[in-house]
Amino acid sequence: MRQTRTALSLAILAAAIGQAYAQQAPTPSAPADDDRNAQTITITTGMGSAKAVEKIPGAVTVVTRQEIENTLALTEDATAVLARTVPGYSESSQAMANNGENLRGRIALRLFDGIPQGSPLREGSRSATFTDMGLIGRIEVINGPSASEGIGAAGGIINYISKVPTRPGSEFTLLTRYTTQFKDDSSGWKVGLNFAHKAEGFDLLAGLSRIDRGISYSGDGRRTAMHSSGSTNDSVADTVFLKAGYNFGHGNEQRIQATLTRFKIEGKGNYRTIDGSRSDGIPATAERPALFGTLAEINDFTQGGVSYSHGNLWGGVFTLSAYAADQAMRFPPESGADRQDPLIAPLGTLVDQSEVASRKKGLRTSFARQDALGLRGLELRGGVDLTRDQAQQRLALTDRLWVPPMNYSSTAPWIQASYDIGPLTLSAGFRREDGELQVDSYTTVYFRNRAMVEGGTLSYTSDLPNLGLIWRLPAGWSVFAATGKGFTLPNLGIPLRNVNAPGQSVTGIIDLQAIVVKNDEVGFNWRGAMGALSGSYYHSFSTFGQSLLVDPVTRDFILRRLPVDIKGIEVAGELKLNKALSASATYSRVRGRTEFTAGGPLDKQMGVLDVSPDKINLALSWKPGARSSLTLGATKLFSRDINVGRSDEEHTRGYTLLDLSARYDLGRWGGLRLGIENLLDKQYELSFSQVAGSFLPYLAGRGRVVSISHEINF
Repeated sequence: MRQTRTALSLAILAAAIGQAYAQQAPTPSAPADDDRNAQTITITTGMGSAKAVEKIPGAVTVVTRQEIENTLALTEDATAVLARTVPGYSESSQAMANNGENLRGRIALRLFDGIPQGSPLREGSRSATFTDMGLIGRIEVINGPSASEGIGAAGGIINYISKVPTRPGSEFTLLTRYTTQFKDDSSGWKVGLNFAHKAEGFDLLAGLSRIDRGISYSGDGRRTAMHSSGSTNDSVADTVFLKAGYNFGHGNEQRIQATLTRFKIEGKGNYRTIDGSRSDGIPATAERPALFGTLAEINDFTQGGVSYSHGNLWGGVFTLSAYAADQAMRFPPESGADRQDPLIAPLGTLVDQSEVASRKKGLRTSFARQDALGLRGLELRGGVDLTRDQAQQRLALTDRLWVPPMNYSSTAPWIQASYDIGPLTLSAGFRREDGELQVDSYTTVYFRNRAMVEGGTLSYTSDLPNLGLIWRLPAGWSVFAATGKGFTLPNLGIPLRNVNAPGQSVTGIIDLQAIVVKNDEVGFNWRGAMGALSGSYYHSFSTFGQSLLVDPVTRDFILRRLPVDIKGIEVAGELKLNKALSASATYSRVRGRTEFTAGGPLDKQMGVLDVSPDKINLALSWKPGARSSLTLGATKLFSRDINVGRSDEEHTRGYTLLDLSARYDLGRWGGLRLGIENLLDKQYELSFSQVAGSFLPYLAGRGRVVSISHEINF
């Protein structure tokens, strides 16, 4: 049954192509947490310094603090707000893992204040759960392949930016939340305490929080299964965050800032998954107890960064930032064929858990100059990015090496120019990615015949140009066109661990070659007193791309390195009906094709593990008074049938969900917020788990969830 309903959404499309550095702008001109109503909306991701979106050719989405809070009233899922507001972003997995989640059919690079939240060397689909969302002030999303952050941004860049103290003096914010589905073990709670201080040139933000989640239930009243790559159900998450900055010099033109965060989410280990049946339409469920002798799944992230900026150095803006991160991701227990080893236990009886560990550090520099070379309207930007990334994967219970340590280093100089000529803005840029991967000799596991693989070093070099044009028209309209290249590495750990024949070397594994994506895009934008409207059409192609298949024996992912061709349409709009009533909508349609067999035509439609079905989000917001607000939204995911009558035939059923959030200001006693996710308690199954042969259980989505929050400042 065809329906079009809602969820929150956004409509600030305007754009980005290959700019260069992405970090929370530490300059005094940094944008506020929520500037949707500001006359000029600026972003810092991929820019090196703040830049108006009206002067960026491409598609950019800015998720404001208000939109984040509306979603947090419903759920603490870190990707739920993206699924509701960003065109081209797929459905949320409702889990610690983000399997099946992508941006425009490709993996996006996720950042927290400019720090990468995962490793492209071994993409474990865990990079989306990394902090308490209550600390986030805004999210800047560059839609489409981008080279501005280096490796990992084949689908785009998603930069979660922490809050900024704005009020002089000191202020505590205490948030408490209770969540329930009215079952004994479904209840959850959160306590978060933030401290903000701002005085003279100094500002400080500190935060502590704990989130305790129960198990979830589907619309038919059955427990939902634990996600096989990691669940937020039945878990505890702790966050410690500290950010301090100091402005100094003439006119406070200089700033130094430091951040430190520790985040750990850990399963409580009370449940195990009981398989359902896709053919009979019976989703998997969860029962007590968990498997004896196993470890809880975790995301354990410790990371920090320092930055320096000068707002008037040689007539321009200079920024320098450095970061370091230590990230560990442990996955749930499995007894698949690739975990077995007869030297440890009889075949078929061994249960093990994999754990990805990564360490990274980076240094970024940028310099931007307005009216450069004496030409009014000409802006030049440039800099150098240095990156070091290490990752490996082990089988934790038996302490076996599964993916050998991989060490990647890169140096990437870049330059970007934009020139305003009347109503036109022309942009052009170039980035040189010069990287090196080093892997020592290693031996694969028993299932891969204990093959000895000779280590080696691979070089990755790529020239990444971009061009763009914006034409500003009367009455708030503009059109744009852009072309550029993005660079990333494939999921290197998968082909390395799957070597099963002797005599191979790292330098001879063809699947380790880089992915270079060419992206062409055209679109339009309109902003006026009544609201905003934007749309774009894009075409991204990679000659040697990657798509996912599931090994029928191991039930785990394998890579297909074949050409990938993706085309899509995105539309977003916002309408201010009057001072009290507003509506918003997004629509996205993505289609991807690859080859059935190497060298053949691009006639295989890419499935739900790579490309999401069509999606519509709608939202209606009402402010009946100064103290209250109400938002009714819906998300519509469409059904899809692809490759019918051929191998890899796939059918997914869509669904429509309603959500409701309300807020009331109690004055000096704080504010109350009510959230009802899946308002009608609909029974549905998540699209990415519907595919026959998937290693994921047949997962039902959450039924009705009621949350009550209270926030008070003092």
